Amino acid sequence: MEQSKPRGGPKTPRRRRVADRLELQEQVTELAAQQAAVSEVLRSIANSPHELEPIFDTITANATRLCRAEVGALILFEEHGYRIVARTGVADTYYVKGHLYPVSEGAPSARMVKTRSPVHIADLTADQAYLQRVPGLVALVEQIGVRSYLLVPMLKDDELVGGITIVRAHVQPFTDKQIELVTAFAAQATIALEITRRERQLRQAQTELAHATRVVAMGHLTSSLAHELKQPLCAVAANAAASSRWLTREPAQIENAKRSIECIIKDVERANSVIDRVHSLVKKAAPRKDTININDAILEVMTVVRGEVVKNRIRVQTQLSDSLPHVRGDLVQLQQVMLNLIINAIQAMSGPADSPRELRISTESTKEEVRVAVRDTGPGLSADNLQLPFEPFYTTKPSGMGMGLSICRVIVEEHGGRLWASENEPRGALFQFTLPPTDGADRDQIDASLDASRY
Repeated sequence: MEQSKPRGGPKTPRRRRVADRLELQEQVTELAAQQAAVSEVLRSIANSPHELEPIFDTITANATRLCRAEVGALILFEEHGYRIVARTGVADTYYVKGHLYPVSEGAPSARMVKTRSPVHIADLTADQAYLQRVPGLVALVEQIGVRSYLLVPMLKDDELVGGITIVRAHVQPFTDKQIELVTAFAAQATIALEITRRERQLRQAQTELAHATRVVAMGHLTSSLAHELKQPLCAVAANAAASSRWLTREPAQIENAKRSIECIIKDVERANSVIDRVHSLVKKAAPRKDTININDAILEVMTVVRGEVVKNRIRVQTQLSDSLPHVRGDLVQLQQVMLNLIINAIQAMSGPADSPRELRISTESTKEEVRVAVRDTGPGLSADNLQLPFEPFYTTKPSGMGMGLSICRVIVEEHGGRLWASENEPRGALFQFTLPPTDGADRDQIDASLDASRY
């Protein structure tokens, strides 16, 4: 009778194939999870270009989960230490998000500062810094219960900007693959940080440029604004002299003097209104998110440019919709757009008057948008050059910067709208911009754009 083969011997080819297949499936699953995590981080960067917190939260959570760690954190270095800006896992009273911590001698953070390399400690209780009772490590072990520890640097060129740390509550060293994975997440965090920094620098430059274009625009109105102020001030002087005469008569004409003083108050308010409007357009201020009646905003701008309109003998026609919904945004920014479009229209008609000079401003709305149109009867634009005025530094004016319309388009787009030019029949140019109405606007998206903007 044939004897049976003993169990526990070498694996058969079939067993090896099954084991290899299982190992391959595990690797594929792990790779798919890593790819999904990378995609999630990239989506977070795309969806939050102005906010680092959701990006850092996503990176920290994925690094901790994929490495099978209990707690993870992302830190950024500052002048006097490092700050925890993202944290996941069990909360504790020592390491708290938002707090600033010193870089203690001998601590993992100090080692990373020195080497610019990952710091991996298989068992914190056997680490020299813990044995020397360095407070940070003592807190990790005795307050949080950490045993295995990994800290990976975030490097921009050779500059250390931060790091990602993940820990385990039991002794289980991190593998080389896991260290490489966290290193990749640290690189993504560094890229997100740099993108946001450059975005802020760009917006700061745009802020300065937008303010400069407002100042230049108001500079074109200097003589007209002086006339707007001279009229009420002359009236104040005349009424003040009249009041003095009424009061020095025998008997004093109190009622007549009172009426003259009332006229003085009205003229002072009129002059103050002009000054306030000019000041609001030229001052630097953080953007606001208000509910705006675009018709009222247009009428306020018209009071500022009224002198230029009269000086250039331009006939103005306004067709403002009575049922216009409100829009949400920054009043000064939107008035800057209107001011630029109207000044451009006035200047386009300031040449020899061989045709009627007409400026038409209209508003209308649909369910999807509020539309503002500015038409003039100047020389106009050719169909081939409708995009040219929006190009940075393009100008037809000897003293122009060529940035007015380019900045206007950015402002409108930040508010969720669009700005474009077309030919005006039978003569001139037509500039139009649209904005989403308050009820139909994606408020979160618009608010985020305005929060990051500083026009």
